[in-house]
Amino acid sequence: MVCGGFACSKNALCALNVVYMLVGLLLIGVAAWGKGLGLVSSIHIIGGVMAVGVFLLLIAVAGLVGAVNHHQVLLFFYMIILGLVFIFQFVISCSCLAINRSKQTDVINASWWVMSNKTRDELERSFNCCGLFNLTTLYQQDYDFCTAICKSQSPTCQMCGEKFLKHSDEALKILGGVGLFFSFTEILGVWLAMRFRNQKDPRANPSAFL
Repeated sequence: MVCGGFACSKNALCALNVVYMLVGLLLIGVAAWGKGLGLVSSIHIIGGVMAVGVFLLLIAVAGLVGAVNHHQVLLFFYMIILGLVFIFQFVISCSCLAINRSKQTDVINASWWVMSNKTRDELERSFNCCGLFNLTTLYQQDYDFCTAICKSQSPTCQMCGEKFLKHSDEALKILGGVGLFFSFTEILGVWLAMRFRNQKDPRANPSAFL
């Protein structure tokens, strides 16, 4: 059967929704990794990306069910919601890529000083670093009370802020790049669903077609 027929449209839509499911899981995984840093969780965009990932996963499941069963109503709502997801994901992805290093530094610095001493100590030991940024007199106080292993291994320890910036920058770039690339495939998904919805199943009862 030539591509453009009922079977071809159905298979293409099913394959696209499987890809959406994988992208949704990838977005959730990378966002969770970024949020696991503790400091990066203060950036609200991370939460937005996780929401997009979960929503995209649910929509992909609905689209897959609609494609397999040629369900008219389910495909209609799939088109509408996928279009809205495209807009939201596009904005969030651009925001991820637009956050510069200076903004990340401000967010990390503000988050660090609202943490409890216990949390800061755990982060220092986990990342094997001492203090945040050597910008204030409080840095020396943090360094003096630091219990990271690096302090006993060398005269100086790497600042935690540098490590946090490295991880947060990686997370934001991956989230922004993946989200932006796959947001455009959602336009293809809307078009395929619209086309498939208006095609007649050759195996179905003609009078059952809407």
